[in-house]
Amino acid sequence: MKSLEELKIIREKTQGEVAFRSHGETSLKEYGAYRAHVLVCGGTGCTSSGSRRIIKALKEELQKNHLEDEINVIMTGCFGLCALGPIMIVYPEGAFYSMVKEEDIPEIVSEHLLNGRVVTRLLYDETVKADKILPLQETSFYKKQERIALRNCGVINPENIEEYIGTRGYEALGKVLTQMSQDEVIQVMLDSGLRGRGGAGFPTGRKWMFAKANEADQKYVCCNADEGDPGAFMDRSILEGDPHVVLEAMAIAGYAIGANQGYIYVRAEYPIAVERLNIAITQAREYGLLGKDIFGTGFDFDIELRLGAGAFVCGEETALMTSIEGNRGEPRPRPPFPAVKGLFEKPTILNNVETWANIPQIILNGADWFAAMGTEKSKGTKVFALGGKIHNTGLVEIPMGTTLREIVEEIGGGIPNGKKFKAAQTGGPSGGCIPAEHLDVPIDYDNLIAIGSMMGSGGLIVMDEDSCMVDIAKFFLQFTVDESCGKCTPCRVGTKRMLEILDKITAGKATMEDLDKLEELCEHLKENSLCALGQTAPNPIISTLRYFKDEYIAHIVDKKCPAGVCKDLLQYKIDADKCKGCTLCARTCPNDAIIGNVREVHMINPEKCVKCGACMEKCRFGAIYKE
Repeated sequence: MKSLEELKIIREKTQGEVAFRSHGETSLKEYGAYRAHVLVCGGTGCTSSGSRRIIKALKEELQKNHLEDEINVIMTGCFGLCALGPIMIVYPEGAFYSMVKEEDIPEIVSEHLLNGRVVTRLLYDETVKADKILPLQETSFYKKQERIALRNCGVINPENIEEYIGTRGYEALGKVLTQMSQDEVIQVMLDSGLRGRGGAGFPTGRKWMFAKANEADQKYVCCNADEGDPGAFMDRSILEGDPHVVLEAMAIAGYAIGANQGYIYVRAEYPIAVERLNIAITQAREYGLLGKDIFGTGFDFDIELRLGAGAFVCGEETALMTSIEGNRGEPRPRPPFPAVKGLFEKPTILNNVETWANIPQIILNGADWFAAMGTEKSKGTKVFALGGKIHNTGLVEIPMGTTLREIVEEIGGGIPNGKKFKAAQTGGPSGGCIPAEHLDVPIDYDNLIAIGSMMGSGGLIVMDEDSCMVDIAKFFLQFTVDESCGKCTPCRVGTKRMLEILDKITAGKATMEDLDKLEELCEHLKENSLCALGQTAPNPIISTLRYFKDEYIAHIVDKKCPAGVCKDLLQYKIDADKCKGCTLCARTCPNDAIIGNVREVHMINPEKCVKCGACMEKCRFGAIYKE
């Protein structure tokens, strides 16, 4: 078992290297025997693009050049700019190489690592200014971010506990076990204003306070890592890049409420996260940071993993606990709430990964430090998975109160191809769409609810002028129909009836009476569904009806999709003035729907056209259009 003094020695040994990678603040003499550090992203996105092969090739090339003792190669978690992977950063220069390929490795080693010449053709454009390489923190993607939950992602090797310790890891746990009472820990959480980052935004300190107040022979601490929203990958990235922060935070919570057992419920579809969690738990046990008598204080706490099979409903807290118990993941009526009667009918607290990732820093830096960030009722930062029609897709962590315009236009780099911003979906299937008129609303829990959306776990999908809002609502409702557990009738039957109406609307077969029925069903589900999945399922419809009702009416009355997305309402046509009779469109059409001779104007047979768009894509003269 490691003592606090032994942890301090490990921290002093490794903190210089880690700080150098994080900020480039230390001198060469202070970060060990290596003259350079090469960080390669090992998150899911970069791994799928071949980053592990790149690490292997890099190490082999270093050996060929006898540099293996001079260059430290570190596999890290996600850097955030996911669209640019595989990513490699070389310090001390801070050279940010993007979209690296195996064939680039010999040049990077020979030019940069051997001869000190940065390979400029591989640099991320925004880090290059004249002859100077800008620090990553000065690029538009990073400069407005404040990384707390993501502080170690892209900095440390997540499979090395000593690197986590070098970032003051497990110091917060040592502090609460040796210097603070249970009530003092809970008071810090209350004073910080931290709210649950999983969706509902319930104050974390209050949840802990309720659980501590309930006497029981056994209590539990749970982590919700069952991230199921389409387009969301915040929790996955934290687990892949900084798994020990979750273990440390759960142990702190265990001490605060009087629990000795924790469970992490993680999706089996996250194999890298599962692997690194298993490594982290094993290491923490070996160092005596999980298990019996932690730091010699008499406090016992251990953690086990439970793998989810991908059911979206298991993101709901009571369904998650039911699944951990070995039963089918279905929600239970509340009250009683989990803090009173949760896992195995014992008092239980459940927080999601991002919430846990904030807690050690709050303990170390104080409640006032955290509460100074954000807005009056929404403190701290929020991690978003930024996707959709946006230049810079990836992970961002911004202070609460940052506007959507700042996220889209500055951090996200704007909409590609000169298109206009139309809306952003937050909260996934449970959330709503934010239109352009609310681009300057500060993002926090209360403001999003006021404009018809919600924070959710942090998915943020950007849509441009070519997006059909009826089709967007239909997409999310299809997801909800598939993921409903079927336990309660309003959700099981109501979502299907709503989807049927949306199908009629997008097919041009609906009436205005159908629209009235749709709105009525939305209210019924909100009021009568058993759990949050059914209660929030109508939100994408309600918000799109609120801001884009004209699109619904156009589908119903005019039998047209203004965005040109809904196939049943589309027609592809050929502009006779632009058609040159080249026959390329006819040769491309998979259904022989285009007729015409060489050098003659062609025509499209609407009865045979399958509306695949291949002809319009191939036409070199812009003669084919849709309406």
